[in-house]
Amino acid sequence: MSDHVFWQTTKIIKEDRYQLNSHKSCVIWLTGLSASGKSTLSIELEKELYDRRIRSYVLDGDNIRQGLNKNLGFSETDRKENIRRVGEVAKLFADSGLVTITAFISPYQADRDMVRALFAENEFLEIFVKCSLEECERRDPKGLYKKARAGIIPDFTGISAPYEEPDNPNLVIETEHSTSAQSVKKIIDFLMDKGYIGGSFEEDK
Repeated sequence: MSDHVFWQTTKIIKEDRYQLNSHKSCVIWLTGLSASGKSTLSIELEKELYDRRIRSYVLDGDNIRQGLNKNLGFSETDRKENIRRVGEVAKLFADSGLVTITAFISPYQADRDMVRALFAENEFLEIFVKCSLEECERRDPKGLYKKARAGIIPDFTGISAPYEEPDNPNLVIETEHSTSAQSVKKIIDFLMDKGYIGGSFEEDK
């Protein structure tokens, strides 16, 4: 980084935005295998937060790779840079007062720890979207596992590249054994219990 670049401070700080929004900001980092349910969960969670008038935004892995990170591949080095960039964007979003939901495989613990280190204590919430490889392959909505097994897609997480389960996640969501509504409720309950948001959840609405 250039020695001639300086952080520009502003008159409005994060706590001011908390007051304006009537809720805290945080980053909800969903990690798990492809087809484990991260994107589905992020979309449903964002809708629930929106209905509660909680300002939020989803950063999805596929969407980010179509723009900001379209120059990155899937080697270990590129995966690390992919997560580093997303972490920096999520940090800006958190500073803006948003509840930021990220849906990235983010297979390496060191990379997730790198992102966590960007945030204040309790601002980064690592949620393990747990689903067996067998179930993810059975779902395979994009046909990626089939291509990976055929050798068409190299460096595919869970097949030809590793996935390191979180050492100590803030929450575990087992999508193989829970409905989407049940999974969202578990996250909402967690956010309420920790004081990030308030209100009640209507699972059957």
